[in-house]
Amino acid sequence: MAGNLIIIPSTPINETALLVSNLSKSFNDIKAVDNLNLELKAGEFYAFLGVNGAGKTTTMRMIAGLLAADSGEIKIFGHNIQTQPLSAKAIMAWLPDEPLLYDKLTPFEYLEFVAGLWQIDPMFAAKHGEELLRWFDLWAVKDKRCEGFSRGMKQKTAIAGALLHDPRLLLMDEPFSGLDASVARSLKDLLTQKAKAGATIILTTHIMEIAERLAQRIGIIHNGKLLAEGDMAQLRSQTNSADANLEDIFLKLADEQNGS
Repeated sequence: MAGNLIIIPSTPINETALLVSNLSKSFNDIKAVDNLNLELKAGEFYAFLGVNGAGKTTTMRMIAGLLAADSGEIKIFGHNIQTQPLSAKAIMAWLPDEPLLYDKLTPFEYLEFVAGLWQIDPMFAAKHGEELLRWFDLWAVKDKRCEGFSRGMKQKTAIAGALLHDPRLLLMDEPFSGLDASVARSLKDLLTQKAKAGATIILTTHIMEIAERLAQRIGIIHNGKLLAEGDMAQLRSQTNSADANLEDIFLKLADEQNGS
């Protein structure tokens, strides 16, 4: 990808970025998230894994402040998402699994719209927006309406919008969906740079190789409960799976939960 992105280290490493305490959520008396606890440090790259319906997206939506929890507490760099939503949301970004764009806007207009929402300095927004669009090879179509874009182009535009205000916490639900190999590789590099600069990243993915390669720690959730958590060495130890890769560990835990 073209250009160099502005990366602003703004957070001391080892500061608690995300603290989730005893979080629960039910739908029609079915537990989607069951007394979940998570703690992420600044600069940590965390992968949140589980089968469909395990509770990943529900948890992420509660962290983002888009869904109210039944019980428990969520703090973003000390800001309580339930009682201090504005200050908590100002320092994070949420990227859903389906890109949410205004189709009648161009990529440049969309970034201008996002900049206005976050009250970003116009000069910074214009410079950083151009860098992001160039990075994702969208500069040539910056004045084309998003309605004609492919799934991958919409995904790239949505990611650019999420990164525009340089969030300290980045929540990404299946961010590599719809991206071709070259763009996916560039996104991996970009997220790694962001984490090294102090940004905290939590993502969901069904691609085990991405989680194993990028994440410093991995959490595996099933029926709303965290089954295992740690780096690869810790996951192998917790599951008595010496030398196993992440896919093997994940499938072993899933089989155990299914009684296989």
